[in-house]
Amino acid sequence: MVTKSKLAGKLISFEGSEGSGKSTQIARLAERLQKLGREVVATREPGGTEIGEQIRNIIVHNSKGDEMCPETELLLFTAARAQVVREVITPALTRGAIVLTDRFLDSSTVYQGIARNLAPDPVNQINRFAVGDVMPHLTVVIDVPTDVSLKRIRQRASDLPDRMERENITFYKKVRDGYLLLATQWPERVVVVDGTQTPDAIEQQIWAEVEKRLG
Repeated sequence: MVTKSKLAGKLISFEGSEGSGKSTQIARLAERLQKLGREVVATREPGGTEIGEQIRNIIVHNSKGDEMCPETELLLFTAARAQVVREVITPALTRGAIVLTDRFLDSSTVYQGIARNLAPDPVNQINRFAVGDVMPHLTVVIDVPTDVSLKRIRQRASDLPDRMERENITFYKKVRDGYLLLATQWPERVVVVDGTQTPDAIEQQIWAEVEKRLG
């Protein structure tokens, strides 16, 4: 694993409940940065590599997915994360690129640790083992009320909802609360953006944070 001192680029992670609008804002930020002449690498979790996409299919679409225990889910997510860190993110950061990732280790802290009620110590240890020294320079949490999140999921569903989209309102309430808690624990890294604003307003707020924190 390459040490932090050798990573010339910047890693920005996007977090939030399903339907929060992460994909839209990642695309907008990537376009802004590219217009400034910066190399931008966008990836997602789970996925971003051939191995990661196969793991994603197991987690999200496998016919037996509803029988998956929280420990298995955690290990699958972090396995995909370990692969994308070493295959995609670290090489990109080493050459000075800005990496935008749709979810990173905070997702496991929230989804498996808080919403699935796994003990925090093993979740944190497995997370850090997967990412090594690679941590986001900035994490953007796009926050939307739980009822808004569920409404957006239903509106965008063109097929049967996947395993995560089938979760109930109690689960998503825990997810939202978990992300807001993270923002209080890591204020120097995690910023919360109101996801009920217009896409343009959200973009401007994210850009202000990028300029302020990353230069």
